[in-house]
Amino acid sequence: MTAPRFTDAELDAALEALSDPERFRGAERRVAAIAPQLQRILASALQEGGWFGEAHEQEVAKVAGMEDPHERIAAMRALLAEETRLGMLVGVAVGWELARELEGTQSERTD
Repeated sequence: MTAPRFTDAELDAALEALSDPERFRGAERRVAAIAPQLQRILASALQEGGWFGEAHEQEVAKVAGMEDPHERIAAMRALLAEETRLGMLVGVAVGWELARELEGTQSERTD
């Protein structure tokens, strides 16, 4: 199965639709219902990808050990921002694969 191709305009329209607060609340409700399973998959993907292994622990220890409180806070903010971006990107990849899996299941039912 190949991934569908979307134009920039279609992608922009879809992203605009997602900015609708009501639509987002619906998505939040659906995700909350399966959050434990998604959290397990996300944690596994991050661990298997090496994102939160030894290098991560070393970086946390380095930041925690900084003597200058202002430098430590700035480094902690940078580390948290990077982890958030990484988690979001891996989360999107997991969501994308979940959508593909569900699309495959639906097409099998209609065949």
